Amino acid sequence: MKHNFDYDVVIVGGGPGGYVAAIRGSQLGLKVAVVEKDKVGGVCLNVGCIPSKSLIHQAEQFQGLTVMESLGIGVDRKDFDYRKVFQRSRKAADTLSKGVSFLLKKNKVDLIQSRGTITGRNEVSLASGKKITGNNIIIATGSKPREIPGFIFDERYVISSTGALMQEQLPRKILIIGGGAIGVEFAYIMNAFGVEVVLAEFMPRILPLEDEEISNLLKKSFQKNGIEVMTGTKASSMEIKNDQVSVLLEDDKGKEITQVVDKILVAVGRTPNSENLGLEDLGVGIEKGFIQVGDYYETNAPGIYAIGDVINTPLLAHVASKEGEIAVEHIAELNPPKRLDPMAIPSGVYCEPQVASFGYSEWRAKEEAIKYEKASFPFLGVGKAVAVEQPDGMVKVLFDPDTKEILGAHCIGSNATELIHEILLAKTAELLPEDIAAMVHAHPTLSEAVMESMRAVEGWAIHI
Repeated sequence: MKHNFDYDVVIVGGGPGGYVAAIRGSQLGLKVAVVEKDKVGGVCLNVGCIPSKSLIHQAEQFQGLTVMESLGIGVDRKDFDYRKVFQRSRKAADTLSKGVSFLLKKNKVDLIQSRGTITGRNEVSLASGKKITGNNIIIATGSKPREIPGFIFDERYVISSTGALMQEQLPRKILIIGGGAIGVEFAYIMNAFGVEVVLAEFMPRILPLEDEEISNLLKKSFQKNGIEVMTGTKASSMEIKNDQVSVLLEDDKGKEITQVVDKILVAVGRTPNSENLGLEDLGVGIEKGFIQVGDYYETNAPGIYAIGDVINTPLLAHVASKEGEIAVEHIAELNPPKRLDPMAIPSGVYCEPQVASFGYSEWRAKEEAIKYEKASFPFLGVGKAVAVEQPDGMVKVLFDPDTKEILGAHCIGSNATELIHEILLAKTAELLPEDIAAMVHAHPTLSEAVMESMRAVEGWAIHI
């Protein structure tokens, strides 16, 4: 490729979309620069997926103390210091951010620590006033926590997911507004460390995008562990008084409920960082904050691409990474897929029990008039799950009744976010349930639940 510009590709944003695109582009022989105003790794690595998973892991360890007590071991929790939990989560994030910086350097990607604004079809202006040029530009600026009227973030009483990750002391009681993935993960973390948790979701159930049966099982598990789950409920107003927050909630029948808490976590989704990038001056299409893209994630301005949370695809780190790969492979004149298949994108929720899925849920199949049948297998029938005292869970598969093609799968329980990939691999390889059902799975393993669910499709599950 001719170097008429400073770079073949300039990537604005160094998160999971941006840095992966940069490394892949360099592997393909492109000269690449990443412009990032904060630490590389983006929200996911610095104030999202990675530190939250560290907190979740430590919450699981903390809960394990109860098991130790049941074995007769005395446990003294009086010196428990949540700051140390916080510090470990920051160490994980910092370590991985440094790792990304190393990978960029190893792959000869220029990392430019600055805010970047697109001031021309092939031009990015830095905060210093310097301008760099690129034959192509990829926008990967991510997203930020979404606010709702009446509950503006002050990061003291009303906190965002970022604020929740950065707190060094736990509240006595917290209200979490929003029962999506972020809300339920923090509900689990807070509850595990002994915080009184109220989880309020506007929709009729928590995890409203997941399969209804899975959502209901998670709700029961949360309630069993002392989390107050309020569905069909909206937060109307709040008042700060005596260093606490009084919140007025209203359910779907019009009944008003008041909750007095120490903090409110607003977890109602995220909004794209598409403003102040200079896109309007270039005529790049934006709708409801999302940058509009076509095939290979190219905008209507040739040579300008957008990936990750700034476009209207699932706001997931692994989606951003794959979109980045597709964009740079197209720039390098390879032949990548035009875009990701939304039915082949796995989702994971890392509370306990874990939730994972891909493809059609029952509610979506009905909505789209897709003919399906279902089969499932409970963890209670899996020797490993019972042996490690984690029998609550299931694997559920939806399939075409005529062809047996896998349409979707849903897991809840221990290691669900790992188990889902065997089924997704089978689907993408165009295997049928009988292929998994007949494959020998090691015993005892949790993956036997996958095998048995596929045997259930064929009508010959053994351990149920």
